[in-house]
Amino acid sequence: MTHSSDAGASRHTRRTALAGLVGGVGALMTTGCNAQNASSAQAPTPSGTASGARAQGPAPGAMTLFRDPAFNFNGLMALGGSGAGAGEVGEVLTAVNSINKAGLSAQSYVETFKKLGDRLMDAPEGSKPDRETERFRALRAAQYYAQALFFVLGSDTPGNEKQMYEAGRGAWDRFCKLTDPAPVTANVRYGNTPMPVWFFRPEGSGGRRPTVILTNGSDGQNVDMWTYGVQAALARGWNALVYDGPGQGQLLFVDQVIFSPRWEQVVTPLVDWLVARPDVDPDKIALTGLSMAGDLAPRAAAFEKRIAALVAMPGCLVPWLGFPPEVRQILTPSKAETNNIWNKEVAPELPPADAATLRKRMEPFSIPAMLDAREGKTFTDFYTPARRIQALDITNVVGRITMPTLVLDYEFEQFYPGQARQMFDKLTSPKDYVKLTAAQGAQLHCSPMAPQLHCEVVFDWLQETLSGN
Repeated sequence: MTHSSDAGASRHTRRTALAGLVGGVGALMTTGCNAQNASSAQAPTPSGTASGARAQGPAPGAMTLFRDPAFNFNGLMALGGSGAGAGEVGEVLTAVNSINKAGLSAQSYVETFKKLGDRLMDAPEGSKPDRETERFRALRAAQYYAQALFFVLGSDTPGNEKQMYEAGRGAWDRFCKLTDPAPVTANVRYGNTPMPVWFFRPEGSGGRRPTVILTNGSDGQNVDMWTYGVQAALARGWNALVYDGPGQGQLLFVDQVIFSPRWEQVVTPLVDWLVARPDVDPDKIALTGLSMAGDLAPRAAAFEKRIAALVAMPGCLVPWLGFPPEVRQILTPSKAETNNIWNKEVAPELPPADAATLRKRMEPFSIPAMLDAREGKTFTDFYTPARRIQALDITNVVGRITMPTLVLDYEFEQFYPGQARQMFDKLTSPKDYVKLTAAQGAQLHCSPMAPQLHCEVVFDWLQETLSGN
């Protein structure tokens, strides 16, 4: 841990880059915490990864579950959740063995993890589960459905995406209902759209307590927020708020609301809801952002001054740079030219698995793209979602952040390399920088093998930062 040409030439360049695109597409799948890749098992290390990572294989210094680096990352995420009860080592490793035996693919992954979720939502054979058994079986089921959800667009049944989301949501809701005390559930309005929230309180809570708002990434599910914050907050006597914002969870898969670049319009109504509660200390409201939310949360904090402390995990200024250059170069200032390039030069050349990868990456930014993907079709409008991702650039607003800020970084960060340090350097507020390392088993985006250590770093900093408030 460390502190501290012409048109012809252009077409030729793009065609030459297509081979790189097919390999580089793997980088797209892990821009969210619950990151996976629907491309072939031979996909090379994503563009932008440190050279050491490329030399050492799919996961530098980490356990190799799958030869494909992004599938491997996903498996590590599921294993990492075991420490918080959001997974079971034996279940995950058995699923990994089954997938490898069947042949690694989106289809085998979806089938295996869905069956595991289904089994856990049924009563175990030979016994009647008590409340805690049923509760944590539901939490693990939510994890396994989330694993299947991410790959479903690359499977044989892409039209099952909404159904798969609802299975995971049902497992999450059962877990919450069986928690004591159960989280307060409500809908907080984002414009005309109700955002579902889950407000967790410590057992026997009374009086005003510090509260953390946990912000998910571009493709994480609620179960990830349990692993990366809720359990740690409750153990320390904090409240924790989990929510589905635009482009996430219910708002994406059911309500069909895409990401917004103005995340303060999402967080401000959450803060309004919290400060009206008698069990929230209005002077001790913290905001965290995991994965791509390491861009969203800082954007919100730049404008919502009631946030007392901010954590970016990792710091991210420009999510568009998380896409390989071969993808970014498709976008031109002209919508017609961009879509002509995409539809005539790029999309027809993509292998099916890589096309599915791009469909998945674009769906939170384009409902037409999502609906096409559910029919097994590739979107025709590349320009619109790409421009929406570009609009998430917060380079010019970071200087407006005034509250104490912790910027996390990770050794072998695959998707936003260098951006955490760039954010830290741009901050003018009280700030700290922590890099989690391979020596701690906490390397790679979001420290998939070490979420407990991750939470220790975050909450130790939060408690120290807010202790004087």
